[in-house]
Amino acid sequence: MKKSNHPFHLVDPSPWPLTGSIGAMTMTSGMVMWFHMKNPTLMILGIVILLLTMMQWWRDIVREGTYQGKHTIMVTNGLKWGMILFIISEVFFFISFFWAFFHSSLAPTIEIGMTWPPKGIKTFNPMDIPLLNTTILLSSGITITWAHHSIMNKNHNQTIKGLFMTVTLGIYFTILQAYEYLESPFTISDSVYGSCFFMATGFHGIHVIIGTTFLLVCLIRTIKFHFSSKHHFGFEAAAWYWHFVDVVWLFLYISIYWWGS
Repeated sequence: MKKSNHPFHLVDPSPWPLTGSIGAMTMTSGMVMWFHMKNPTLMILGIVILLLTMMQWWRDIVREGTYQGKHTIMVTNGLKWGMILFIISEVFFFISFFWAFFHSSLAPTIEIGMTWPPKGIKTFNPMDIPLLNTTILLSSGITITWAHHSIMNKNHNQTIKGLFMTVTLGIYFTILQAYEYLESPFTISDSVYGSCFFMATGFHGIHVIIGTTFLLVCLIRTIKFHFSSKHHFGFEAAAWYWHFVDVVWLFLYISIYWWGS
């Protein structure tokens, strides 16, 4: 099949799906052990296996797309649809948290005092760190768009600057979110408000960390001249993901921080 008459990429045999499965099983089994026996060793081993698998699997994909020319227009279109469907699945993932929040807040039950926020909950001031974080993420949306336009206009230097600023803003957001959690006057076990707040904002925070890592890899690849003005779907996927993270935060800020408090 080395000389094919079709534009599709038939993937070479790879050990990474197997090692990824082993890592996932080890991590989930380790989580159960950690919960019940207070021993995190197996879970840490599973996380290490998963991280090593991801690094090497994505290294192979970068190699195929950048150096071996296997990401043809047809393959890239398939990757684009895969990313679009993945983001749609993520939208529904967050819809479940918003559904739980509005279900509980629009008709508060007698168990939480028939009021929202529930009695005894001291909420965050939406004009403090949450507003600053909103400004940071909106600014990062501008910088990633700047980087995207720069790469399409073959401006290598400005692409690097835009990506570097976006990664820096993503790290800054995460630090402020961690500080907010440390100073929080309530916990995840404080009624349905605490559960909804920490589940929604916590998963969003994980998405910010993933998106920042995604963009950091794109920054390194840009410095190494992996992208061209016509062939840069790795960067484009990261930009789509980051815009999705931005939009979710706007909904979180308006509904949970501002309206919900």
